[in-house]
Amino acid sequence: MFHLRGAMSFIRPRIHAEVMTNRKISSSNFENDLSRVSLGKDSECPPLTPGVMRIYSMRFCPYAQRTRLVLQYKEIPHELVNINLKQKPKWLRFRYPAGLVPILEKDGRVIYESSVCNDYLDEVYPYPKLTPSDPYRKAEDKMLSETFNKVISLFYEVPASIVEGTFKVTLKKYLREIKRYEDALSQRGKFFGGDKPCMVDFMIWPWFERLECISKVAPETDITNINFPLLACWMERMNQIPAVQNTFVKPEHHIQFFTGLREGNPDYDYGITQSKL
Repeated sequence: MFHLRGAMSFIRPRIHAEVMTNRKISSSNFENDLSRVSLGKDSECPPLTPGVMRIYSMRFCPYAQRTRLVLQYKEIPHELVNINLKQKPKWLRFRYPAGLVPILEKDGRVIYESSVCNDYLDEVYPYPKLTPSDPYRKAEDKMLSETFNKVISLFYEVPASIVEGTFKVTLKKYLREIKRYEDALSQRGKFFGGDKPCMVDFMIWPWFERLECISKVAPETDITNINFPLLACWMERMNQIPAVQNTFVKPEHHIQFFTGLREGNPDYDYGITQSKL
């Protein structure tokens, strides 16, 4: 689900000219974007297509991206409906009273919460399988995914800590939590799933995609071949996966979105004319 910690509001749009200029953006034959712009309170829900999975999403939401990554990686044909989360349509709350994304819907069945959505997709569409069958290995993967919440929390605390004068302490905690995933890769291989991505890779990836948002104001948080060589190589490999390319949003667009959110006027469609997701 999408929540934004207030700390993230410290980020300002400081765009480097070289940011992702040569990044490949792929199109997807498996995703039918039904809402080029985000649908708000006065909108009507697009008619459902029988037998087709639908995801209600938001372009800048890391939690929704988790589920979009799985849909893309498994090559599951699906419809995409983007939502304006500040002015949520009433019909969205009929599906999930909290009005958060992601939400999956197919043939009258509704699933929400990113981890639940992803587990559901992995059961219903088992190829390629993203969770191990061995109960202990499955538990190990789940622990890596669930404890990543500590990284997420610190991710949003880092920018605020600069203002609050607690940056060194917060940075130390952040790097300590990140090191757990560097150490895990040393035991697992190219990806957290070994030679191929597993559910862990897709559950944690959205925050690595957004890492440049905080490294602009706190360069010490950047992942490089010097401080975290295995994670740096992992990020390069992840960037080559079509599912990652198909859900990618430019760092400068993330920053502009967070800036608008801080000012109380988030632009859920920022950059939509520059890149088609």
